[in-house]
Amino acid sequence: MDKNDTIVLTGGAGFIGSCVLRTLNDAGYNNIVVVDNIQTTEKWKNLINKKYIEYVNRDYFLERLLDNDFEKISTIIHMGACSSTTESDFDYLWDNNVEYTKCLWNFCSDRRIPLIYASSAATYGDGSQGFSDDIDVIDELRPLNGYGYSKQVFDQWSLKQTVAPAQHVGLKFFNVYGPNEYCKGSMASMVYHGFNQIIENGKVRLFKSENEKYADGEQERDFVYVKDVCKVIMFFLEHPEINGIFNVGTGRAQTFKELIAATFSALNVEVAIEYIDVPDKLREKYQYHTQADISKLRAVGYKETFCTVEEGVKDYVVNHLGKNYDVF
Repeated sequence: MDKNDTIVLTGGAGFIGSCVLRTLNDAGYNNIVVVDNIQTTEKWKNLINKKYIEYVNRDYFLERLLDNDFEKISTIIHMGACSSTTESDFDYLWDNNVEYTKCLWNFCSDRRIPLIYASSAATYGDGSQGFSDDIDVIDELRPLNGYGYSKQVFDQWSLKQTVAPAQHVGLKFFNVYGPNEYCKGSMASMVYHGFNQIIENGKVRLFKSENEKYADGEQERDFVYVKDVCKVIMFFLEHPEINGIFNVGTGRAQTFKELIAATFSALNVEVAIEYIDVPDKLREKYQYHTQADISKLRAVGYKETFCTVEEGVKDYVVNHLGKNYDVF
């Protein structure tokens, strides 16, 4: 891809999007249109060490896009979405995560340009149907919240289209953590919250287990470091011949106890964990195990290793959280 062409990056001031922006810059891509909805948040801080040609508010972007108001666009990387798993306004989720993405799909299809978009591991629900990204099982998945369902709906819609972008890649992100998530509030990772709890009172609160198969703190997630996520996105950007829906995780399940132990270790502080009840509103929707099947990603040639929890948390704590929330 010509580095002088324009890349559109939606959600470019957000957590994953801003890290993608940094990774693009490091690879020599600077002609980037950042689309987001910063408003009164502090997401603007994620842009201060980045190179891009224009920031466009989400509400005005589609109109300008359809009016051909941007220089030659080579690719759209669509990280923008409502990513709150507790969002209760379903119409808002639908407009942002389904209809908006359909518009981008159709634009890219008409002009034969690539579209790389964010799906989510939230589509897998409680995991009872497994965590395979094989399209043959996608209709069997049962998300546990509106966010996951909105992502599921678009994935299903995309597979039914007879006209598609030159490249179309959906990425099912598992539990992503790392720098630049500081603006996510309650939706930030347990590393972020754990770090702050350690600094404030020397201990971390984790949910008790209400599943007899898992001890307290032994609930498992596929925790994937955001810098590894960016490497996966760059891989697809550099391989426009690859299409499909892919899991983005490490292929390992590690426990919350391990995640927090790594956080304490990075701070050279003795581990101190307090277990609390799962809130009523989360109890029925709580996942006890996630683990990405990444065989499909490996099969298309992705060979990079993924950080373990211990490796990723150390980099995050030492080089970012511990340096006054340094922006990547």
